[in-house]
Amino acid sequence: MSSDGMSSDGMSSEAEASGPELHPLLAPLRFLIGRWEGAGVVGYPTIESSQFGQELEFSHNGKPYLYYVSRSWALAEDGTIGRPLAMETGFWRPQEDGVLEVILAHASGITEIYLGQVTGTRIEMATDAVVRTASAQDVTAGKRLYGLIGLDLGYAYDMAAVGQPLQSHLSAQLKRVSPMN
Repeated sequence: MSSDGMSSDGMSSEAEASGPELHPLLAPLRFLIGRWEGAGVVGYPTIESSQFGQELEFSHNGKPYLYYVSRSWALAEDGTIGRPLAMETGFWRPQEDGVLEVILAHASGITEIYLGQVTGTRIEMATDAVVRTASAQDVTAGKRLYGLIGLDLGYAYDMAAVGQPLQSHLSAQLKRVSPMN
């Protein structure tokens, strides 16, 4: 714990003291807990590159999983918030053998199951399965990288979709705006 009351992963001791006790399996994911906001860049061969804003929340209820929600919106060149973009929610389930299972459901009709590993404050994962509704975009695979950059959360998402091979789709850098329990 530093002199400002923050632990090495940016969580305050006060935030840790309130709410349900963190399940021991969640210890490697503790650095994610809270609400994050920031901006990133999205692009793909089938869309024009642009900037977006995003808000992520990771929380827990004492059970051996994090629950997660993400929403994003278009950003104008001057930073003005525009139309809503993507939204996803899910569960991050660390296993005793060090594997991380992540289940994500997108408002666009896609559900993904990721398998990955947590190494310190870095998470790498790739899709094990992608299921989509008849009206959803033809997404076939994904790969995600999350990690702390100083106190910020950075991430990148590679996607294979609409006949394109796995390649960069978006990345962002987010600041923690509030710790959550």
